[in-house]
Amino acid sequence: MNVRRSAAVLAAVAVLGAAAPAAADSSPSPTPQPLPSALYGDTDPQYDGVWRQSLALLAQHAAGAEPPKAAVGWLTGQQCADGSFAPFRADPSVACDAKTMVDTNQTAAAVQALAALGGHDAVTGKAVGWLKSVQNKDGGWGYTAGGPSDTNSTSVVVGALAAAGEKPGEVRKGGKSPYDALLGLELPCTGEGAGAFAYQPEKDGSLTANADATAAGVLGALGRGLLVEPGKGDGAAAGSCVKATTPEQAAANGAAHLAGELAAKGYLLAATPGAEDQPDVGNTADAVVALAAQGDTARAKKSYAWLEKNAADWAAQSGPAAYAQLVLAAHATGADPRDFGGTDLVKQLQAAGPAVPEKTTKAAEEAEDEKDGDSPFGVWWFVGVCLVAGIGIGFLISNRAKRQQP
Repeated sequence: MNVRRSAAVLAAVAVLGAAAPAAADSSPSPTPQPLPSALYGDTDPQYDGVWRQSLALLAQHAAGAEPPKAAVGWLTGQQCADGSFAPFRADPSVACDAKTMVDTNQTAAAVQALAALGGHDAVTGKAVGWLKSVQNKDGGWGYTAGGPSDTNSTSVVVGALAAAGEKPGEVRKGGKSPYDALLGLELPCTGEGAGAFAYQPEKDGSLTANADATAAGVLGALGRGLLVEPGKGDGAAAGSCVKATTPEQAAANGAAHLAGELAAKGYLLAATPGAEDQPDVGNTADAVVALAAQGDTARAKKSYAWLEKNAADWAAQSGPAAYAQLVLAAHATGADPRDFGGTDLVKQLQAAGPAVPEKTTKAAEEAEDEKDGDSPFGVWWFVGVCLVAGIGIGFLISNRAKRQQP
C-alpha cells in the first residue's frame, strides 16, 4: 500500500510538473476549501481520498459495523461517467475529462468496498467495465491507464474482479490473464529475494524483491482482495520456493519469502536507503493478511501480536487508512479489532469519519424490533396505556363502592 500511495504522488507530481508554467505564478494562493464532512481523515485527499475512504468502509464492514450512509454516498459520487475513479473530485457535479487523474488503484479499491457492502451493482459494474478496458497486453494493469503493469496495481484489480463476481483468470487481453502478468513479476527461486515479487522490472529488465509488492502479489495470485476471511486459506504453511508455473505456486513462494523476512523479528523493515533500520508497520500488516490468505495462520498471528504491541501510535499518526489496514489484519487472523492491545481500532477509525448511526449492525436493529414487537409505538406506549386504564378502573370501582354504601 505504501508503494501504491507513493506511486500516486509521483504520478500526480509528474502530470502537474508537465503542465506547470515556466514562470512562477505571483497571484495569491487560493483559499483552502473545507474537506467534505463525509470523508474519512483530515489530510489533503488529492492523492488518496477514494483509496482511504474505500479501506475505511471495507474495514468497518469486516468488523460488523455499518458505515454511515453519507460516507458511502460520498464514495459512489466520486465515480466518473466512464466508471473510473479519481483520488478526489472536489466538485463531483463537474464531468470528468482528460485532465481528471483517474487510476486503477482507486477504482479497484472502490469496487472492493462497494461490492462488500452490497447494493451498488450499477457502480461496481461500470467500474469493472472500465478496468477491463484499460488492461495491458501482458494481462496486468499499471497505476494509470496504459502505464506499465506492476504487481500492486494488478493485484488490487484482481481483488476487485473477484469481489464483483468475475473470474480473474478469464479476464484476458492479448491472450494474457492477470495471473500471467503476476508470474512474470515474480523472482526465480535462486539468488537474493527468491520467490518474492517485484513492483516492476528495472530498466534492464531485472527484478528486485519488494516486500509491499510481495504481500500484494500473494493476494493477487490467490485471486483474493483486501478483505480476507479468517480460516479461508488452504492450511498449508509456507514452504521452500519451487519454480512457479501456476498462480497458486507463485503465491506459496511469495508467502515463503514473507515468512522468512518476518522470522527474525516479527516485522518487516522499511526500505529507506541510507537510513537506520526501522519497522515498516504498514507492510507488516499487509504481510499478515497475505500469510493468512495463504493459510500460514501461525506465522500471521505471530506478526499480528507484534502489531498489537507496536502499531497503535503509528495508526494514530497515519490516519484512517492505517486503522483500516490493522482492522483487516485483525479480521484475517480471527482477532478482535476492538481489543487491539487495549485500543478499539473500529472506534478510532469511525472517529476519523462522519457521525456513526446509533444502530451500527443489523443485529442491533433486529434486537430493537423484537423488543418493540409489532406495535408501531413500542412496549412503553403499551405499558402507559395499561397504567392509565388501571387508574380509570380504580376510580370506577371506588365510586361504585361509595354508591353502594348505606
